[in-house]
Amino acid sequence: MQAIEKIVGSNPINDGKVKLTIPPLIENGNLVALKVSVQSPMTATDYVAAIYVIAEGNPLPNIFSAYLTPRSGTANISTRVRLADSQRVWAIAQMSDGSFWRDHADTMVTLSACTEMP
Repeated sequence: MQAIEKIVGSNPINDGKVKLTIPPLIENGNLVALKVSVQSPMTATDYVAAIYVIAEGNPLPNIFSAYLTPRSGTANISTRVRLADSQRVWAIAQMSDGSFWRDHADTMVTLSACTEMP
């Protein structure tokens, strides 16, 4: 997917370390709760530098970015996002060593968001 390639470039993306939690069935796509957790000691030499959330079916797929430092303490992010339709959502973590890790979740939205009303 092009939005993910813009973030990682030609670097490989590993599975693991990242846990994306999002409801599998959502009644309204306007305020969807999600949580991203990344396993990391969050030390000066080993920490999560950034977390990106990509929604494949949204008009603008890169829906959330968070930048962290060792002083963040933990790599746990909770927020609410808008989802245009039923789709796969990706969470990508960039570590301080430059490696990328990912997780995904599929969700079904019964009332879409991000649409224009006449």
